[in-house]
Amino acid sequence: MKIYKIPQILKTIIFDIDGTLYTSDEYVKEQVDVQIRHWSDVNGWPHEEGRKKIADFRAEWSRNHNGQKISLGNAFTHFGVDIETSIEWRNQLLKPELYIHENPAVTEVLKALKKKYFLIAVTNNPKTAAYNTLKAIGVEKIITEIIGLDSCKKSKPSEEVLSLACKTAGCSAEECLSVGDRFDIDLALPLEKGMGAVLVDGAEDLIELGKVI
Repeated sequence: MKIYKIPQILKTIIFDIDGTLYTSDEYVKEQVDVQIRHWSDVNGWPHEEGRKKIADFRAEWSRNHNGQKISLGNAFTHFGVDIETSIEWRNQLLKPELYIHENPAVTEVLKALKKKYFLIAVTNNPKTAAYNTLKAIGVEKIITEIIGLDSCKKSKPSEEVLSLACKTAGCSAEECLSVGDRFDIDLALPLEKGMGAVLVDGAEDLIELGKVI
């Protein structure tokens, strides 16, 4: 866990979901790969060809943007796959219940945090897929507010997404803490907008986070 900034007055915690609220490299990778496989099938390509197209584009994009990373949803738009199609595919293809389950220690930390702060999930998956993930890990009644890909039709990082998160929580950016596992996607823009930020390496880091806020 790396703490970049904790707001002096903290009212809201914005959680990324995948790789943040649960730890499963298998499912994090499968979420990406199942979409690429489907995209390849739609275009009549071998799966490996689709994987290479996305990997090559992401590598080139990163080289041209000072090493930053681009989300899959934004990468897909380069190939003509609009956000609405990404939403449809993710709702259809993602099956979190096959890969992830509740971590009781993390659940207890989130319950304790909910007593002190407004908790909201902000994700690049659509809300239905995100809810299914929260349900699979047993926290859907703890984190009940979700901003997904279908909320703004924008993929993180996005100013519109952050503005909606603040509006939903009823607080300013300076009163929010963003928690995620990818700096470029989850934390760089929140820091730029005055939010706090904590980089985690899986859900187990949330247990440590609960001890310092």
